[in-house]
Amino acid sequence: MIEEGKDNIVEIQIEDEMRKSYIDYAMSVIVGRALPDVRDGLKPVHRRILYAMNDLGLYPEKAYRKSATVVGEVLGKYHPHGDASVYDAMVKMAQDFSMRNPLVNGHGNFGSVDGDSAAAMRYTEAKMEKLATELLRDIDKETVDFVPNYDESRKEPSVLPSKYPNLLVNGSNGIAVGMATSIPPHNLGEVIDGTISLIDNPDISIDEMIEQIKGPDFPTGGIIMGKNDMVRAYQTGRGKVKVRAKAEIEEGNKGRDRIIITEIPYQVNKARLIEKIADLVKDKRVEGISDLRDESNRHGMRIVIELKRDANPNIVLNQLYKHSQLEDTYSIIMLALVNGEPKVLNLKQMLYHYVEHQKQVITRRTRFELKKAQDRAHILEGLKIALDNLDEVIKRIRASSDGSIAKEELINKFTLTEPQAQAILDMRLQRLTGLERGKIDFEYKELMEQINSLREILSNEPILMNIIKREMLEIKEKFADKRRTQLKPSEAEINIEDLIEDDEITITLTHLGYIKRVTSDTYKIQKRGGKGISALSTREEDFVEHLVTTTAHSKVLFFTNKGRVYRLKAYEIPEGKRQAKGTALINILPLEKDEKVTALIPFKDFDDENYLLLCTKMGIIKKTVLKEFRKSKRNGLIAINLRDEDELIGVRVTDGDQEIIMVTRKGMSIRFDENDIRPMGRSAMGVKGITLSEDDVIVSVNLVGEGEDLLIVSENGYGKRTLLTEYRMQSRGGKGIKTYNINPKTGSISGARVVNPEDDLMIINSDGVLIRLGVENISRLGRATSGVKLMKTEEETNVVSIAKIMAEEE
Repeated sequence: MIEEGKDNIVEIQIEDEMRKSYIDYAMSVIVGRALPDVRDGLKPVHRRILYAMNDLGLYPEKAYRKSATVVGEVLGKYHPHGDASVYDAMVKMAQDFSMRNPLVNGHGNFGSVDGDSAAAMRYTEAKMEKLATELLRDIDKETVDFVPNYDESRKEPSVLPSKYPNLLVNGSNGIAVGMATSIPPHNLGEVIDGTISLIDNPDISIDEMIEQIKGPDFPTGGIIMGKNDMVRAYQTGRGKVKVRAKAEIEEGNKGRDRIIITEIPYQVNKARLIEKIADLVKDKRVEGISDLRDESNRHGMRIVIELKRDANPNIVLNQLYKHSQLEDTYSIIMLALVNGEPKVLNLKQMLYHYVEHQKQVITRRTRFELKKAQDRAHILEGLKIALDNLDEVIKRIRASSDGSIAKEELINKFTLTEPQAQAILDMRLQRLTGLERGKIDFEYKELMEQINSLREILSNEPILMNIIKREMLEIKEKFADKRRTQLKPSEAEINIEDLIEDDEITITLTHLGYIKRVTSDTYKIQKRGGKGISALSTREEDFVEHLVTTTAHSKVLFFTNKGRVYRLKAYEIPEGKRQAKGTALINILPLEKDEKVTALIPFKDFDDENYLLLCTKMGIIKKTVLKEFRKSKRNGLIAINLRDEDELIGVRVTDGDQEIIMVTRKGMSIRFDENDIRPMGRSAMGVKGITLSEDDVIVSVNLVGEGEDLLIVSENGYGKRTLLTEYRMQSRGGKGIKTYNINPKTGSISGARVVNPEDDLMIINSDGVLIRLGVENISRLGRATSGVKLMKTEEETNVVSIAKIMAEEE
């Protein structure tokens, strides 16, 4: 209860007091600490630092002064907060990796991109950068309002004249109460060009402005991936950009590649980034890195990532982009104070408010200069009157007893104003000469021309806008530099196929699952019986098992022994050199532990007219419409249902009316009509194609229409081709007929292909040695013969795969 007569106690609800106090605190933080002004792009602390340096005369051409001097000046006169807040703000203004165009020229240790803090303020020195003087230019010409400081002992500027759009050029970051700002830095030249475009065309669209202001330009460089999110930020004031480190792949010693990082995303701590990459390698989240070191020096950044011999640098780099800050997202919230209120602005609004500020600055400067010129002209008019009546003026001054009487006499006699009369009294005798009279006349004439010019500026807005443009172009000429941050479209915004030539390629896949693609012309045609050239460097227990030729834009279906199918674009398969081992397929496709690829089928498009013919090791065959595989994804789909212990061994593309020929390891074959097989669903099991003898298995399935001959190659490098007319048609499911005379010299059948004389054949053995032969150089022999030597094989090596390059592909 309030006692009677006690007027000094007021009853207030605590909720109301808390609400009012918190709102007052929030507004103080928003307006007086955390958010930049849209006009000069500065928070109060930055503005006070620059104004204090201006007071101290710390101009670019002058000597450095201790940072403690600046901090003391700011604290004592303008900013009643902790000294750390002032010094930290000044340090950031001097860091070339924090500010796109630094405003403070720091001398000493001002921190590093590794997160090292600056030396104490008593050790470092500072002065203004040349560009900072453009923010303060004309501040002494009444261009901006001054407000009392915290103790009302002096005045400080509420905003700086800012002769260029600093808010966009240097950006700003700040966390207020209930809101935050995050404006990225931009290129000075681009921002000035965009501002001039807005002046020239007030109705310009944001899309047109983006042609000038292409995107953020970070001091640490990097690469901005994608344009859509950035454009959204410029249109709405909110968005994000994905920034990647700039990386190059170099060939190192002993055939090992290395990744060189020369630029990292903005505000990323380099030391922590390297530590994170080391942790990823230690935790085996990123494979293939053998060494990591920082070779950065005063000439620039250089992070070296050494790779293991079998590592694919592109895959390692993509993993690093995914798991580390080599790729980082920068959020854009273009929040700034407009007339003391926080507002989210789009690109055009931000520059509009800046241009309005400049109109006011130029107008106020012009008025100041006009008044000064008019005042001087007024004085000169009085001096001219005095010189015209020199004898009378001298007479009256001599007759006066003191200066005030003399001033009164002059005012009354010559109808002068008080300032004119005082100027006459202050005039030196030297001004009485004829030469001085000429100077006064000349000065007066110039002043009148200046006054007319200034009046024209005030009455003609286009002239005023041209002054703004001219002054900004002068700043661009003096301070603008090249863009540091590259702009690249993201994968979602471009069709990557447009960037890749549709060249003929060869894809090889080894027994242990290493895949690569090379251009088919890597291998030159050789004579029959040659030793071949090394197709790739494999481990001793590894060898090439699959080899196909196609083009870079083709899709490739990967059929596995477990009856599953995966899909990739051919260009997504990492490119390798002729002797390179390749990339582990498990890094590209999510294969299970015991799953192996048994067939690679390249094709251009899915359609209703073509079928896939699938054949298993146990002689089961199935026909399925190709379009049923159009939903094949990286995580795989069922291609055929398999019995226990059976495996998928071959897949062919047909039109539904082909004749099929199947070849077994023990030299049997069967030819039958495809129409004997009804079309089945993708996950169906299939029907019997041939009845196998004990321990025999299927090694290949071919289409008769693909050529004139059946070419067979044995494990020991023997081969022949036989006219297909020697293979009679049979019913599906029979035992078949003999196609090859197997003996210890030849070994079992390794592969078979239907070929034409114009085709070329690639043969590869278990040592990874490959030979390319013209089919016409291979002998045409009878069905039950053994053939001739096609490829020399050493002891414990054998032919493991053959592939045909058709004549029309050459």
